[in-house]
Amino acid sequence: MELKQFKIAVLPLRGKLLNYARKLTDDTSDAEDVVQEVMIKLWNIRQKLDQYKSIEALAVKITHNLCMDMWRSKKPTSLPLDQVQKASEGLAPDHLIEGKDEFRIINEIINSLPTLQQTIIRMKDVEEYEADEIAEITGCSPEAIRSNLSRARKKVRDIYLSLKTNV
Repeated sequence: MELKQFKIAVLPLRGKLLNYARKLTDDTSDAEDVVQEVMIKLWNIRQKLDQYKSIEALAVKITHNLCMDMWRSKKPTSLPLDQVQKASEGLAPDHLIEGKDEFRIINEIINSLPTLQQTIIRMKDVEEYEADEIAEITGCSPEAIRSNLSRARKKVRDIYLSLKTNV
């Protein structure tokens, strides 16, 4: 499924999914995050969407599951800083300077981010999608994408700098 087909088949579901997520989360911001994540999940499986009888039913089910996950876990979805630090223990300080180790540490930090932030930062910084393209894929506003991207980058920077000062 190409972007044009995705826009026709999936993006019109956004309003319904947002209303459903609002009912389940009682928070507009959380509902928006859930719907962004649903759109990203659907985009990631776009080549397999033809196998489903109803894309709408799949989207509603994913929305429901994500809302329930959010509801069940009132704790942060990211790894605590000390767990990220444990992953980098055993490396001599001079090895941290090497590009390969730096990349691994950054990747571990990105993996510790909430799923939505992980996906957006990878789509923008690795796959080199523009914010407007990510917004089209998720059906969310470019401002929401930029906001999530900014939060993700800030969190990566803060964790990385705290690791560097602890070494």
